[in-house]
Amino acid sequence: MSSKEKTCGASSAEKSGGKPPQSIECGVQPLDKIMEERGLKNHDVVAASKDGLTHKQVQKGRKGRRLTRNIQDKIVAALSAAVKETHKIDQLFNYR
Repeated sequence: MSSKEKTCGASSAEKSGGKPPQSIECGVQPLDKIMEERGLKNHDVVAASKDGLTHKQVQKGRKGRRLTRNIQDKIVAALSAAVKETHKIDQLFNYR
C-alpha cells in the first residue's frame, strides 16, 4: 500500500507550512469489493451487527468516507459475523 492510500490524498506539509490537511473522501474501499463478491447488501451487515451499526455508516465505509476507528471496528465485526470469516481492519479500509 502506498503512503498516498494511507493518508487518503493528504497534501505535503511543506506547502501548508504545518500539518497536512486530510481529505474526508478516500475512494471506494476494499470493503465494497468484499461485499459485492459475497452478494451482501448494507442491510446484511447492519443486521449482523451487535453494536448498533446503521445503513448510512456502512454506505459511507464502502464509498470511502473517512470514518472513526470505532465505526471501522463495528463494520469489521459485523462483516465478520455476516460472512462467518474473520476480517481485519487493514483488509477492509485502505486508510487509518
